[in-house]
Amino acid sequence: MLAGPMGKKSKKDRGVDTGGADALKHNPFAALGGGLDLPAGPEEAAPVETPEPEAGPIRLPGKLVVRREKKGRGGKTVTRVSGLPEAHREALAARMKKALGCGAAHEEDDVILLGDVVDRAADWLEAEGAKRVSRGK
Repeated sequence: MLAGPMGKKSKKDRGVDTGGADALKHNPFAALGGGLDLPAGPEEAAPVETPEPEAGPIRLPGKLVVRREKKGRGGKTVTRVSGLPEAHREALAARMKKALGCGAAHEEDDVILLGDVVDRAADWLEAEGAKRVSRGK
């Protein structure tokens, strides 16, 4: 590289000159493709189909309690739905998640909805046929 006055490099001289270079002649991977018997890869598994939540009505017997909680969750607010039948808890969590536009999970014997959606969840449960829905604060 050429240095400018007083030994300093100018902005034009900072790069490496790549002009006029020959193409690479050595390919380190050339020997891999020829004559090697490699074992066959795993067969592609059929895609796993996730069952859609049940579209039909689910009987919601007894009293359901929908309440807001904040304690023990790092200041985040969640809505806990108690009293749901164990057989349909997962399906109801998926349907509520889709209908209410929030995250949902089942925890112990309850469904946990992310956010303060007590009124919306109670209204949705009543529309789904729940006989008694108690709203907590």
